[in-house]
Amino acid sequence: MSDLKTRVAYLQGLSTGLDLGESKEGKLLRGIIEVLDDFAESVGGLAEGQEQLEDYLESIDEDLYQLEDEVFEKDAGHCECGDNYLEVDCPKCGESVCFESDILEDDDLVEVTCPNCDEVVFVNDDNSPQAATKQEMLMGRLGGHKEESVEEDI
Repeated sequence: MSDLKTRVAYLQGLSTGLDLGESKEGKLLRGIIEVLDDFAESVGGLAEGQEQLEDYLESIDEDLYQLEDEVFEKDAGHCECGDNYLEVDCPKCGESVCFESDILEDDDLVEVTCPNCDEVVFVNDDNSPQAATKQEMLMGRLGGHKEESVEEDI
C-alpha cells in the first residue's frame, strides 16, 4: 500500500510543479488528486484491518485445534461415557456409541443407532436368546471396564 501512497504523493508534487493556478482544469486536477489520496488512505486502512483479521483468525484456528485435541482425544482402553452409560462400538464405522444403562431394563423395544452412520448398534430385545448375553457383556463394561466388543457376539 505504501506504493499507492507514494504514487499519489508524486502526482501531488507534479501538479504543484506545473503551477496550474486557479483555472478550471487546475481545480479539477487538484480535486482528482485529493480523491486519489483519500482512496489510497482508505485502501491502506482496509489492508491493515485485513491483516489484523487474518492474524486473529489464525489464532482462533490454533486455539480451536488445541480444543479439539483436548475434547476429542480418545484413549483406546478407557470408556469416556461415564458410570451410568454403556459403550458399544459400531460394526459399520467403528465409532464408539454411548447410551444410558437404563435401556437394558426398559420394557419397550429400544434400538440404539450410531450417530455417525445410523447403523443399529444395540437392541434391548428380551425375547432373543442373545439378549441375555449382550446384557451380561454390557454390564461388565460399566464403570470404564472394557471387555470384548458386543458386535463380535451379535
